[in-house]
Amino acid sequence: MTEPRQPAYRRLDTDPDTVERDLAALVLTVVELLRQLMERQALRRMDHGDLSEAEIETLGRTLMMLERRMVELREHFGLRPEDLNLDLGPLGQLLDPDHTA
Repeated sequence: MTEPRQPAYRRLDTDPDTVERDLAALVLTVVELLRQLMERQALRRMDHGDLSEAEIETLGRTLMMLERRMVELREHFGLRPEDLNLDLGPLGQLLDPDHTA
């Protein structure tokens, strides 16, 4: 006899002592996802020659500053990079672990 299948979702555990950290993790996960998408788009545009040297320089500095701020915010809330990478079950991980700041 086989056991019933587990539901694909996990119940959200809320703890008043960790709610601020958990909310920060959720917000930073969304910001990290957007940061990775912006970085990939910038690389794609650079590869196609769509950006001037000045635009590449500005974009590079902006992405570096965003990455630095993400590290600061993660440290502030005691989060590791892997804490922002949600497990989407059969779809895999939300973020590319090789590009997590």
